[in-house]
Amino acid sequence: MISDKTFRIDGKKIPFQDGDTIMDAALRAGEYIPHLCHNPEFKPNGSCRVCVIETNGRHVSACNQPAIENMEVDNSSDAIMNLRRSLLQMLFVEGNHVCPACEKSGACQLQAVAYYTRMLSPHFTHFFPCRDVDATHPEIAIDFNRCILCKLCVRASRDVDKKNVFFISGRGINSRLVINSPSGKLGDSDVAVTDKAVAVCPVGAILPKHKGYEKPIGERMYDNKPISIVGDVAAVFSSKIYSKDVSTK
Repeated sequence: MISDKTFRIDGKKIPFQDGDTIMDAALRAGEYIPHLCHNPEFKPNGSCRVCVIETNGRHVSACNQPAIENMEVDNSSDAIMNLRRSLLQMLFVEGNHVCPACEKSGACQLQAVAYYTRMLSPHFTHFFPCRDVDATHPEIAIDFNRCILCKLCVRASRDVDKKNVFFISGRGINSRLVINSPSGKLGDSDVAVTDKAVAVCPVGAILPKHKGYEKPIGERMYDNKPISIVGDVAAVFSSKIYSKDVSTK
């Protein structure tokens, strides 16, 4: 049954169904809202806050905020884009993200959202944390330097793979991704290269081995198309191209 309820994003009418979040309705209507921890296949988590929008004078996460009839949503004002850039800048300096040396470059959601929001510099002082690379698994490597704590691998391993291989430990700046195995190493866990948890990582933190740089830079997902029409967005609404899209070049 088609609902006649609508709200507006930047003045554009967006139809929605009962139970929809702003993100649900926006994706279905082909209206892109920048995001990192959200994936249409999983329940929203709201950990990255990059999908921040303004409605009724409040800043809220589009992935968690229920859609309400006749609400007005600001998704692209300078103030909202500046806030998103600040959130992204903090993510970049909190970890060790060296895009030119990363196999995920060109297919990294963090990199693509930064381009989309026109983030030109990290702005803040880099933390340069000392983090491990776990290559103990024969088919998978995990680089904790690149983890943005989006919890997508946690949710995928728990809800799809039914293995609970990953979880987040600690609070605040001490939060970290942990491997559920006797040694804490990936090689001693029951994760498999075919697991959803391995495929869902939006950055270069979890990567299959023996496949590095198979697709050349310049031919990767976000090299030639903006993040707003490819990737997880395309899974929901893949046939429409918007004039306001920003190239990731």
